[in-house]
Amino acid sequence: MALEGVAESRDWLFMLLLCLTLMAEVLEFAAASTQGLGDIDMGDSYCPSVCRCDEDFIYCNDRGLSAIPPLPPSATVLYLQNNHIDNAGLPTSLEHLTTVRVIYLYDNELDDFPLHMPPSLRELHLQDNNIRVLPRATLARLPLLEKLHLDDNSVSTVSIEDQAFVDNPRLRLLFLSRNHLSSIPSGLPAALEELRLDDNRISTIPTHAFRGLSSLRRLVLDGNLLANQRIADDTFARLSNLTELSLVRNSLQKPPLNLPGATLQRLSLQDNAITHMPRGSLDGMRHLQRLDLSGNNLTTLPRGLFRDLDSLAQLLVRGNPWYCNCNLRWLHDWLHARGNTITVRGLTCQGPERVRDMALRDLTSQMEECETTAPAAGAAGAAGSRDRAAGGGIAGSSTTLSPLQGSLFTLRSRRPSLGFPDAGLDFKLSSSGVGKNLALNVKALSHDSIRVTWSVAQPTTSFRLSWLRQGSSAAMGSITETLVQSDRREYLLTSLQPLSSYIICIVPLATSSGAKGAMTGEEVDPDNEPVCAKTETASPRQDTSQDQGQGSEQLTTLPLAGIIGGASALVSLALILAIFCWYSHRAGCLTNRDHYTRNNSRKTKQYDDYIESGTKKDTTILEIRSPGFQMTPMATREPLQPKPLREDYIIHTIFPPNGTGIYKAPHHMTNTAGYGTNRGYREGGIPDLDYSYT
Repeated sequence: MALEGVAESRDWLFMLLLCLTLMAEVLEFAAASTQGLGDIDMGDSYCPSVCRCDEDFIYCNDRGLSAIPPLPPSATVLYLQNNHIDNAGLPTSLEHLTTVRVIYLYDNELDDFPLHMPPSLRELHLQDNNIRVLPRATLARLPLLEKLHLDDNSVSTVSIEDQAFVDNPRLRLLFLSRNHLSSIPSGLPAALEELRLDDNRISTIPTHAFRGLSSLRRLVLDGNLLANQRIADDTFARLSNLTELSLVRNSLQKPPLNLPGATLQRLSLQDNAITHMPRGSLDGMRHLQRLDLSGNNLTTLPRGLFRDLDSLAQLLVRGNPWYCNCNLRWLHDWLHARGNTITVRGLTCQGPERVRDMALRDLTSQMEECETTAPAAGAAGAAGSRDRAAGGGIAGSSTTLSPLQGSLFTLRSRRPSLGFPDAGLDFKLSSSGVGKNLALNVKALSHDSIRVTWSVAQPTTSFRLSWLRQGSSAAMGSITETLVQSDRREYLLTSLQPLSSYIICIVPLATSSGAKGAMTGEEVDPDNEPVCAKTETASPRQDTSQDQGQGSEQLTTLPLAGIIGGASALVSLALILAIFCWYSHRAGCLTNRDHYTRNNSRKTKQYDDYIESGTKKDTTILEIRSPGFQMTPMATREPLQPKPLREDYIIHTIFPPNGTGIYKAPHHMTNTAGYGTNRGYREGGIPDLDYSYT
């Protein structure tokens, strides 16, 4: 019975152990299932360990990454800039992130336009890479793209595939600054609103460059190689919604023609080579708010230039050599009429000398001296004079010929009276010309400037000055014109080409009235022929050599001045040295004389040899046993001239045994001086006893 009980207990324990094992397996399976469901729920909020996540914004910038880590599918904005990511580091899984809207990939190491971008992308930043090619197939993967930043890459005109942006109809902003473009890219989308092409190598803008860009509002072409001759006449006229145009740091000599004045609000033309603003170049710009003409070569502005600028709030004209004479009286009055509604910067006079460094607005007294005079031509002429005094007569019509912007290389003129001398004439033009009522003289001042002076016999309202730069052949050249007021007799042409021949012509203008009384203007007097002269600008090296020649002429005067100055210095030095030597010699003579007197006049000055030699005196008898003398104190005798604190001694002559005195001179010597030699007191009649005072 005991054995059966043990076996039964063993069976029950086995069954219990089996049940516990099955229960543990069930619990483990349940826990694993619960953990798997949790991982599925947290998949959308996963953030890479090297990045920082803020809701749907993933910050992986400045991490030194060479590849993009796995990203959560809920991301909308990816910050991946300032890393070392190249094209191989872009995973194909990016195109499966359908919620991404913005990607920042600037300042990385991309050589090609990135593939596998999310098709939902709206904004892509790829600045500061080395992207060379813009393929159409890659851009076609981004049909919703609105903003594309490609600044500071290596994109050239030929590396942009034909119709590269045709599959990006929503592209509104395209930045291609600081690349290698030589022309305006073709096939730009019609929805484009802002285009930046600054700091490239664009030199030519054809007529069709901006065709179809009717939505373009901001165009930046700074820092290119643009000139008026290489810009088509109606280039900007097609941009019907353009509000801002920037042409800074180019080679323009005047504003481009046919600007969209009806919509333009900001016009930037600073740092060009603008020498004159043709009348009418700003007509119709009633919405223009900011005009920048700084850094050019403007000296004056024609009357009526700002007649339509009712909305102008900022006028920036720094860095121009303004000549504030009566030609700017109209601008002075216009600024005072606008008052505080306009801000002007840099309108400072550089001439004449009496108003230098003064603001034009402050020249009230100087401008009151100006008088507007014009000869009357009937009743209409008198009315025109009154209008001119009010500032509207000249503004009503343009007298400056504006040649075609794209065809300046021509000799044809719109006015027959402005024709230049034919190249086939049998005479040559000189630097001066004389006409019926006018004499002209021209002179090249430097490699890029010519001074024009003239005199006129009869009064006139104004002059039309024209200059032509001759090209390689006699029939080719470029014409520029300007209108000069009647009170001026000189004009300075600047920003000219070195080593170029220029023909300068001037003709007086007379006021006439046409068939219609409302139309008044200035025409060339048929009695006055244009007077022309010719000169040639020098080479920049010649200017330098002339400056060096002037410097050498100044240096030639230096040796003479140096010789005179050196001689004066030597004479002064010799005089000082002579005075010093004389003083030293005199001081030495006095010292020697004093020493001589001290040594040879002891009797008169009564010097004490013992005191001078530092010997201690003895009051006992000083006896010299050889021929000499002895000194004994005089204690019992009264001094001849008692003096306080003075010891008196009597000098006894000691005779040698042979009876001769030690002061007896030999027979062959004579005592002529009385001092300076040994003498015999006895033979000279001097007593044997003498007094010595100390």
